[in-house]
Amino acid sequence: MGTNKIGKGYANGKIILLGEHSVVYHQPSIAIPFPAAQINVTVTQQNEPTTIHCDFYHGLLDEMPELLESLKATIQTCLERLGQPDACLTITIESQIPAERGMGSSAAVAVATTRALYDFFDYDLNQADLLAIVDISEKIAHGNPSGLDALMTSSSIPYYYIKGQPFEPINLKLTAYLVVADTGITGQTREAVQSIAAKLTSADGANYQEKINTLGKLASDGRKALESNKPILLGKLMTKVHTLLTELDVSNDALNRLVTTALNEGALGAKLTGGGRGGCMIALASNQSDALNIAAALEAAGAKNTWLYQMNGDTHE
Repeated sequence: MGTNKIGKGYANGKIILLGEHSVVYHQPSIAIPFPAAQINVTVTQQNEPTTIHCDFYHGLLDEMPELLESLKATIQTCLERLGQPDACLTITIESQIPAERGMGSSAAVAVATTRALYDFFDYDLNQADLLAIVDISEKIAHGNPSGLDALMTSSSIPYYYIKGQPFEPINLKLTAYLVVADTGITGQTREAVQSIAAKLTSADGANYQEKINTLGKLASDGRKALESNKPILLGKLMTKVHTLLTELDVSNDALNRLVTTALNEGALGAKLTGGGRGGCMIALASNQSDALNIAAALEAAGAKNTWLYQMNGDTHE
């Protein structure tokens, strides 16, 4: 192998379109790949022990901090499977996906890194092996991952998911634009999940359970909207979901302000995405011009970053 060999790997972000939180209670959810935010990894050979270069760390693989233990495990697992445990490499990670915003950053790093290492050593990588390696990393990062982030950051089509059941690919027919805006606030998924669990066991538990069930119904309806190209319907569903999530106390002032801004700017619908209490929100627009105007308004209202994604009908894996 020549010293000029370069391995390259790519992964995209992921967005929960519908079903966050209710998915914990075996209700449907929909996730979509989000290629507007990417991670790219390059691997080259060097004579010194393997070094890592990323936003959070520059240094030796063996001295990586505990914060990056999941990435370290990804690299070590790949090298062992490739029969190259003592390889001396430079691994450079360039990420556009903000951490802890519900966009699948940890899974995306693992996907892109695995792909880059397998590419560097000219070794075929099938989807099953990729997901198995990323699952090892995600268990370190999140404890008991559903596998959704790993699938979405390595795929190009949306999926429908009910906890404990197989992922179902969605036959996307929708033509619209999705605008994603980052509040700049770290999401508080664990706290939000615990808060809902407490509500469901409270004296008013039946009322909150009804909201969870409604969220599941809205996600199921959302699948039909995606598969029959009904952006106006999808937008209405998204806004209804945000109202319910707000009533479940998993939104916050920053998210609500951005959702209101998007709707006032003509968005077909808008909602928080992911765990809530920070992180990102999403808005649906019927065309690029509207999407650009919505994005500009969101930034003026305090969004730290925005991304646009054109959803094209007839997208297949």
